[in-house]
Amino acid sequence: MIERLETKQRMSRIVKHNGTIYLCGQVCADATQGIKEQTATMLDKVEALLEQAGSDKEHMLSATIYIKDMKDFAEMNEVWDNWVPEGHAPARACVEASMARDALLVEISVVAAEK
Repeated sequence: MIERLETKQRMSRIVKHNGTIYLCGQVCADATQGIKEQTATMLDKVEALLEQAGSDKEHMLSATIYIKDMKDFAEMNEVWDNWVPEGHAPARACVEASMARDALLVEISVVAAEK
């Protein structure tokens, strides 16, 4: 069975299927901030969605990070490394990409297992 949460015409924020949780892309709360702040608030949103879906960051399976400019890679990773629980890092890819809005510096898509 497929369960979709917060579904709109274009996408669902959360899709659950056979114990796997898929989150739609998440961006920061305030795009006027720098890369560290954008990354932190983006990850706060991921954490809240995982909790809503019955999971947590220790159950992440994979993460795909889209970064506007690789010059921000090290600063983004500082925030990421402090956020991911030790021993629970997911499979991860990070790619440089154009963003939907010019002010956005980073976006993430996450797949996790249910608790």
